[in-house]
Amino acid sequence: MPWRCSGARARTEHAVVRDHFCERGATVNDLELATAGSDETYMKRAVELAQGVRTTTSPNPWVGCVIVSDAGEIVGEGATAPVGGPHAEAAALAAAGEAARDSSAYVTLEPCSHRGRTPPCADALIAAGVTRVVVAIGDPDEKVAGGGLRALRAAGLEVSTGVLADKVTDQLRPYLVQRTRGRPYVVLKLAVTLDGRTAAPDGSSRWITGAEARRDVHRLRAESDAVLVGAGTVRLDDPELTVRDDQGASEPRQPLRVVLGHAPEGARVHPALEIEGDLGHVLDELGRRGVLQLLVEGGADVATQFHHLGLVDRYVLYLAPAFLGGDDGRPVFSGPGVATMSSIWRGRLVSVRRLGDDLRIDLEPFTDQQQEEKGALST
Repeated sequence: MPWRCSGARARTEHAVVRDHFCERGATVNDLELATAGSDETYMKRAVELAQGVRTTTSPNPWVGCVIVSDAGEIVGEGATAPVGGPHAEAAALAAAGEAARDSSAYVTLEPCSHRGRTPPCADALIAAGVTRVVVAIGDPDEKVAGGGLRALRAAGLEVSTGVLADKVTDQLRPYLVQRTRGRPYVVLKLAVTLDGRTAAPDGSSRWITGAEARRDVHRLRAESDAVLVGAGTVRLDDPELTVRDDQGASEPRQPLRVVLGHAPEGARVHPALEIEGDLGHVLDELGRRGVLQLLVEGGADVATQFHHLGLVDRYVLYLAPAFLGGDDGRPVFSGPGVATMSSIWRGRLVSVRRLGDDLRIDLEPFTDQQQEEKGALST
């Protein structure tokens, strides 16, 4: 028979949940289930706070934190400030003030335990008298890597992990990828007609998609630390590659502009990083520069290189309800493709969204394990 709620156990949970369940003779199992539900509710709010600063924190991760009193009341909220400013935990603790004592903190990423531009967040939580910390995922950065969780537990705080871990992993994927492999998370953006063309035979491509889809491209640029095109695209289209329509910021942060090759003098892409060589080395260099997310905007030759080398983490296609009506328009990729259907590349649809008359389709490559599982099912 499960144990009944006792004072020692109940005092570690939020009183609003404890009073509802323990006074009615509920079991500890009942209480744990209820607490898990409230943990998700508070963590969802932390995720929302993190999303609100998505375009302003890089190269630091975009993190949200919520401070909840023992009575179940949110007494402080915070999100990561731009570089040099307070981290999410420090901002939330400052908002909570003395109410942070004996509270629970919900944070999307493991609190840091080292001193960088700001003091360690784990120390701040301990000093504020927080008694319980709920963390979605650990931080793979070698300066943290479990050190924050160990510091909290060593100080006697109760630590729970894994709440909304999948959601936060997806939200922080560019940061996690860059910290684990030293290269940026690569997004390949393509605007295409229904017959698979990215430009007319004369090279013109303005505009395949409508205004709403083009605004979304600017939001995608705002989320990226660098935007890359080939020198041929610069010569043909003379793009600026800047963020101009980001409605989330009055003065949006501009990404680093990267040209594979040399941009003509006077091109609007300047100032830009002009770089040549093996794409793997290019990504290594951008990773060293702190680029978390790289947006590749083309053209077809560049898209083909990234695709064939397996360097794309996410494909973003803006699909317009339009036809060029022939086979002489510019295709998505250049050169020969696979020779037979048995070698076809397949990905996993992540999302499909309508943007005005157009569609935004996000897809990711299958992992090796997913590919093996898919092959096993088809045999």
